[in-house]
Amino acid sequence: MSSAPISSGQKGVTVWFTGLSGAGKTTINDALTIKLRDRGVRLEVLDGDIVRTNLTKGLGFSKEDRDENVRRIGFVSHLLTRNGVIVLVSAISPYRNIRDEVRDRIGDFMEVYVSAPVEVCEQRDVKGLYAKARSGEIKQFTGISDPYEAPLNPEVNCETHNETIEESVNKVIAKLEEMGYLPALVAA
Repeated sequence: MSSAPISSGQKGVTVWFTGLSGAGKTTINDALTIKLRDRGVRLEVLDGDIVRTNLTKGLGFSKEDRDENVRRIGFVSHLLTRNGVIVLVSAISPYRNIRDEVRDRIGDFMEVYVSAPVEVCEQRDVKGLYAKARSGEIKQFTGISDPYEAPLNPEVNCETHNETIEESVNKVIAKLEEMGYLPALVAA
């Protein structure tokens, strides 16, 4: 199901940032949002933490609940995408099969794997979630006591332990341009 261009000529796409907690999904997403808004792009941001307090409140962290969380985010993303909006989703979404299900449903979809070693993610963890997971205080924590299935063929791989935020953002923009979702900027 491809989205039709809207009157402004913008074609919708869901850009799905996946990776461990602390890998840099939201950081890249926030910087990308600024750049895209500066270009006059119609977009919506669906951040996993915000979605969990609103759209998916009450879901836990079992595999079934995580899958349902991703399905609900995917449903909203699909509605926006088919209406010509660029949707930036930032969600751990640890299971490959549900990400693939959402990709198939949406059609216009770009997966961005935000990767960093778990040790780096732990160092960045200002909320202390990894320490709580290692002590057993938090159960079913992705990357510690619950699995994370990395994408096999993401459109973009941002290795945040080896590149700057700017480099990661530029990779995403270049891929959006290459895939025809964003017109290339012409140098003045």
